[in-house]
Amino acid sequence: MTEPNKQATQPVYTEATECQDCFKCVRHCPVKAIRIEDGRATVMAEECVACGECYTVCPMGAKRVRDDVGRAQELLDSGRRVVVSLAPSYVAEFTEMSTARLIHAIKQLGVETVSETALGAQEVSANVAQIFRDKPEPQLYISSACPTAVEVLRKYYPQLGRYVTDFCSPVLAHCRILRQCYGQDTAVIFVGPCIGKKREADRHPETLELALTYDELRSLFDLRNVKPHQSEADPQQDCFLPAEAEEGALYPVDGGMIAGIKANCSVSEAQFMSESGIRSIPDALEGLHPENLTKPVFLEILACKGGCINGPVLGADQGTVAKRMAVINGTTYEEAKIPRTPAVDVHVTDTEEEIQAPVFTEEQIQHALRQVGKTRPEDELNCGGCGYDNCRSFANALLQGKAETSMCVSYMRQLAQKKANALINTMPSGVVMVDADRRIVECNERFATLIGEDAQSIYNAYPGMEGALLRRVVPFYTLFDNVLATGRAPIERDIRHEGRILHVTIFNIETNQLIGAIVQDVTEPNVRKEEVIERARDVIRRNLETVQQVASLLGENAAESEVVLNSIIESFSPELEHEDTQQITEDTAEHEQIEDHQA
Repeated sequence: MTEPNKQATQPVYTEATECQDCFKCVRHCPVKAIRIEDGRATVMAEECVACGECYTVCPMGAKRVRDDVGRAQELLDSGRRVVVSLAPSYVAEFTEMSTARLIHAIKQLGVETVSETALGAQEVSANVAQIFRDKPEPQLYISSACPTAVEVLRKYYPQLGRYVTDFCSPVLAHCRILRQCYGQDTAVIFVGPCIGKKREADRHPETLELALTYDELRSLFDLRNVKPHQSEADPQQDCFLPAEAEEGALYPVDGGMIAGIKANCSVSEAQFMSESGIRSIPDALEGLHPENLTKPVFLEILACKGGCINGPVLGADQGTVAKRMAVINGTTYEEAKIPRTPAVDVHVTDTEEEIQAPVFTEEQIQHALRQVGKTRPEDELNCGGCGYDNCRSFANALLQGKAETSMCVSYMRQLAQKKANALINTMPSGVVMVDADRRIVECNERFATLIGEDAQSIYNAYPGMEGALLRRVVPFYTLFDNVLATGRAPIERDIRHEGRILHVTIFNIETNQLIGAIVQDVTEPNVRKEEVIERARDVIRRNLETVQQVASLLGENAAESEVVLNSIIESFSPELEHEDTQQITEDTAEHEQIEDHQA
């Protein structure tokens, strides 16, 4: 029985068995809240802001969003009054059904009432608008609507995080409205496209019991045998309660909150600005000095580019423009009502503990860089392959224990090359690799020695003989041609060459693209002994097989045994015949024909 994933209690976690150490999550995490252990990526809960970037980019699906469907089932069966707070982005998700039909389907789950989170958004906007009426002096205000954006600012940019308004998010404001209407014991389930709402529910369980994604809502439909497309909805009965939202329904698009604070806000009014996209937040706030402001400034900041309509778990297969139009076209309100007068107290005293990044000395950074073979500034490629912006950031992560040296692609390539070179160069046999163009990729000195003086001269001038045409170096290059052309490998041949018998084994590394060969001089004393033993065993095995075969095959196997024994005798001959390259080719061809016939 496998041990349960302890991380699965977090809104976003890693399914370790699926993680393929590609480090894509590290590259895309805006706050680098990922720790690599044994090549596996772990989400650091205390540093994570639940933006969902790692979830959306993971190519293996190893990043998971916590499944709260089971908890929802328990709550729906508990006997408590359950109300659903439906995010206004639903119009971009459930495009295949009417609002009334969706509400009817949700109520069939055991929900008493379906209400719009946008009602809470309107209350938050009303409270912000009151600030501008009551406090016109220069001041910076940052919206509290997006829990992920708020967490980023308070954890990683505390100098600006203190300017976040002390109002709760729209969903928490909506929960307060619903409890006023339906009783304090009412259980509220939020449904929307935001992973950050799961974090909010974890922190405020007394206000928001549960946060589900749209996919989890669809799963509930399936589990409880609710078929939204077949439901008979009544627009008079199946509607949002306690009232339909108006301008608050614009919150899912960037600039939507501003529209709820001030009607007809123009781009020339610099005190109202919106910024969306978690990666753009640092750049947008760069150089901002609140103490130098000459008028009140309100910043609407959303973690998702384009707003909640591009939430990490919104599955609609549409572009931003189409989703934005769906929200805007589905929103109606009277501009005369804006700004509204607050009706509910939405103040909150939430705080986030600042992430204190450790500071390392230059000596420590240099030591970490040396661990990955970077001893000079020019060694720092800053390629980003590890997931960090530059080599020094990676070194910092190494010192924090968040990264491993194996994440450095250039270092691992160099290490692999060094290991391969050391292995090849210390082998007693000749080794060569050849590409599809019949050029040498690499070889060791022993290979050059076995081939002859010309090859040795080339190797001395160009170690490894990289790029040399094989046919100009090796007389029996046709064997390599055949393997590259046909892909048939491995093959073994005994080749007479310059007074030696060379045992050549050719094998595929990448079929038809890259092959390797091991060349061994079987006339050397230490090799001849191994060769004698191997060939003697081969003779014994073949003769035992012959005894078991029909008599008609005896002559053929005896003839083959004779060939093998003659080869052993030749191996022990004090002198070998010197033949030219043409004769070697002919012998090889004849040997291949004999083997093909025997096969």
